Amino acid sequence: MDNRYLGNSGLKISEIIYGNWLTHGSQVENDTAKQCVAAALESGITTFDTADAYANTAAETVLGEALASERRESLEIFTKVYWPTGPMGPNDSGLSRKHIMESIHGSLTRLDTDYVDLYQAHRYDHHTPLEETMQAFADIVRQGKALYIGVSEWSADQLRRGSALAKELGFQLISNQPQYSMLWRVIEEEVVPASRELGISQIVWSPVAQGILSGKYLPGQPLPEGSRATDAKGGADSVKVFLRDEVLTAVQNLKPIAEEHGLSLAQLAVAWVLANDNVAGAIIGASRPEQVRENVKASGVSLSKETLANIDKVLGSLPETDPAKTKSPEERPS
Repeated sequence: MDNRYLGNSGLKISEIIYGNWLTHGSQVENDTAKQCVAAALESGITTFDTADAYANTAAETVLGEALASERRESLEIFTKVYWPTGPMGPNDSGLSRKHIMESIHGSLTRLDTDYVDLYQAHRYDHHTPLEETMQAFADIVRQGKALYIGVSEWSADQLRRGSALAKELGFQLISNQPQYSMLWRVIEEEVVPASRELGISQIVWSPVAQGILSGKYLPGQPLPEGSRATDAKGGADSVKVFLRDEVLTAVQNLKPIAEEHGLSLAQLAVAWVLANDNVAGAIIGASRPEQVRENVKASGVSLSKETLANIDKVLGSLPETDPAKTKSPEERPS
């Protein structure tokens, strides 16, 4: 497993990160979830990403239990705050000082740890002054409850303003966690250049486009049983944007490129995002341990400029590139 520095910091993380959105405490049984974490550890993954809102806090509990026997100093544990948790009261979401302070305490309890390595603003809160949010994060860092601070799905302008305030308060933003894949490239035009300027790395989620880039969805064919696209608990909603025959056909046309490099389509997809030098890590999820073992094989793969150009040629105009797609809810969720 290769490691990369996270932003302009001395923190190294595994370039393949295990994440438990839509799985732990929700899609898969706890025993299977723990087997997936064990497979990640055996494969050299040291970095684990979760959030308080995943399965309404249950995902953090499962991850904490799965990592309980590991040496804490050998792990990098990331979590997030913003989306609603608990009974969904008026202060159970957002980035107010109240919600942030209460949320970090809850996350640490569920994860059974004294600190998290990275605490992330899960979206931008339009209804809380940015100064209030960043001061709360600064206090959490000084209290030793989080070692570093990051964000998720912030625009280039939001990153610049947040980074400036963080520096005034004596800490720095080191990461952004956006959706990024061959099919979803909305960060490339504005977010990535701003991040390079600010010393911020991307930790990308959905590098296999919710499983679409694995090639298991075939044009004109029924959806595979048990796949994310058939999951009524929320997985289906996240996949449907890509479920178009022209997209599925193009994905099948990537097979010769993957085979030329001795990779599966999913491994090619993960290697593709890691080819971006502003990406520090790609988050993979899994519902079975073997999925983890297969996807980690993308670590250390080098794709040539010619290969990247051939991928672009196959996909043509299908990838989404509109930078306006990077946005947070206008109203605080409840």
